[in-house]
Amino acid sequence: MNLTQRILLAMAAAILLGGASQQLLLWPELPEWAATTLGEGLAGGLFYVGGKIFVASLKVLVVPLVFISLVCGTCQLQGQSSLGRLSFKAIALYLMTTAIAISIAILFAELLQPGVGVEMNTSADFTAPVAQPLSQVFINIFPDNPVRAMAEGNMLQVIVFAILIGLAISRSGAPGDRLAKHFNDWNEIMMTLVSLLMKLAPYGVFCLLFTLFAKQGLGVIGELALYMATVLLVLFIHGLGIYPLLLQTFSRLNPLMFLRKMRNTQLFAFSTASSSATIPVTLKAVEQRLGVSNRIASFTVPLGATINMDGTAIMQGVATVFIAQAFGLDLGITDYVLVVATATLASIGTAGVPGVGLVTLAMVLQQVGLPVEGIALIIGVDRILDMVRTAVNVTGDATVSCIVASSENAIDRDVFNNRDAGLFEQTSQYGEDKS
Repeated sequence: MNLTQRILLAMAAAILLGGASQQLLLWPELPEWAATTLGEGLAGGLFYVGGKIFVASLKVLVVPLVFISLVCGTCQLQGQSSLGRLSFKAIALYLMTTAIAISIAILFAELLQPGVGVEMNTSADFTAPVAQPLSQVFINIFPDNPVRAMAEGNMLQVIVFAILIGLAISRSGAPGDRLAKHFNDWNEIMMTLVSLLMKLAPYGVFCLLFTLFAKQGLGVIGELALYMATVLLVLFIHGLGIYPLLLQTFSRLNPLMFLRKMRNTQLFAFSTASSSATIPVTLKAVEQRLGVSNRIASFTVPLGATINMDGTAIMQGVATVFIAQAFGLDLGITDYVLVVATATLASIGTAGVPGVGLVTLAMVLQQVGLPVEGIALIIGVDRILDMVRTAVNVTGDATVSCIVASSENAIDRDVFNNRDAGLFEQTSQYGEDKS
């Protein structure tokens, strides 16, 4: 089986076995030794450790890969004017898709009314964070200590520092040329590391999902089924409808080929629920599978993992309407415009890690005067939805990368249209197997 089939098989097995073990743990006649083996030995032990190691292996590549790749890409830019044009296109597209995403989410939430009739059981507690002023958000983009920025995984600061280094290398003559070749060699090594890690993906995915469903199960859905269905519907419309439409409109690229080549990346994002942790896989797919030049991909992919939160914006739009309906509160047109603006701007500088959507949702609710305690209504199912919306986020990163690259004549259309381009090969006793 190829890599996609193995990951899907691992996901299905993990969900079924994890859900079954969670139900088994609730059985009153289950012997204590069996409960200990399932709860502490597997879900809280072996598979928990395996999943954590897999995510850590992804995360350890993020900062060095982004830094090295972005330095390589910036070296190839022709002056600051190219960088400014590239930045404007990428940021404008990311903010536009986020605004579209939350607008569609609000529309469908108003049509389906998932919060009507919901009993407000807010026994769970959620403390709203103190929102930073917008001025501080922009100040935090620029690093005062690049080493600390790398250690903390502050991607916007890493991006800024890498761009400065790349621009300096491009202006340093012969010493810069020597250093640029050195960075290019490191970039190849990092891509090889990503390829090696991808071979272990099915095992990591199984560990992550088994642990999740063994602990949480599917019993939390209940009366939130309509809320979940609304979020999932809008996510699929945006991921499989809006992105392909934008890709076809602005770049004339084949949307079906694009979605086919993004499958593995989407599955990675689904299993990790972290855009940042998926950066190495996304970057490899965008460059080697979709044919986007490194000078474009090295900038748009890590930037997208930081500011492109379309899936999160969709959740925030539906959740805002859901909470308003559950509490019997009415929102006007002005409130909805404020929700769109707040969620779009809040995506800037938001970390691409699991659960961050709930933090920014608190900011959105505060802006329109809704009770932040309403977040307790959806906490139970948010982890499951988080996986799907992360897959949508990385799809948006790749879409914008292709559109920007097409506008800059920096995409190899032969590579894009070749269904086997960028596949790493595996050899077995049965011959050559492309995954």
